[in-house]
Amino acid sequence: MTEKSGLEAVAEAAKQAPGRGLPPVHLWNPAHCGDIDILIRADGVWMHEGSPIGREALVRLFSTVLRKDPDGYHLVTPVEKMRIEVEDLPFRAVSMQRDGDDLVFTTDLGDQVRAGADDPIVVETDAATGEPAPRVHVRRDLWARIVRPVFYDLVEMAEEVDGRLVVRSGGQAFDLGALS
Repeated sequence: MTEKSGLEAVAEAAKQAPGRGLPPVHLWNPAHCGDIDILIRADGVWMHEGSPIGREALVRLFSTVLRKDPDGYHLVTPVEKMRIEVEDLPFRAVSMQRDGDDLVFTTDLGDQVRAGADDPIVVETDAATGEPAPRVHVRRDLWARIVRPVFYDLVEMAEEVDGRLVVRSGGQAFDLGALS
């Protein structure tokens, strides 16, 4: 029997995760096995050994075993933990729609997130450029960068509150930044 590469082992473990939902990566505490040459670029493209991973289903599968620990991002299985590189954030919020009083974001990998107290919208502003860097919480300590067109949609629906732009979702108010 041949031993599987790290990439194949992660894919196999993710397929065998119990239940139909996300694997319980937060409960797994395997030993760190080293780094694997996977990079999630700022534009959302997953790279392996310098080439894009072309199979969308494989990328989705890997995203389900992604975890952020104090020492970085890892693909985690019950028996292995391998560090990967992430240029910005691991996901991108590529669309958003209203569902009643809530805002529901969809990531580039198909995750849906209803913004609220548990999944906030956060906008940081670059001190040097003044550029906003909006993000929405996806799960555990994983976030999605809100892409520019979606952020523009948020700004369009925002209301002014004390000189700030604010959107509401899940019974919460989220500050998008100052009017200028």
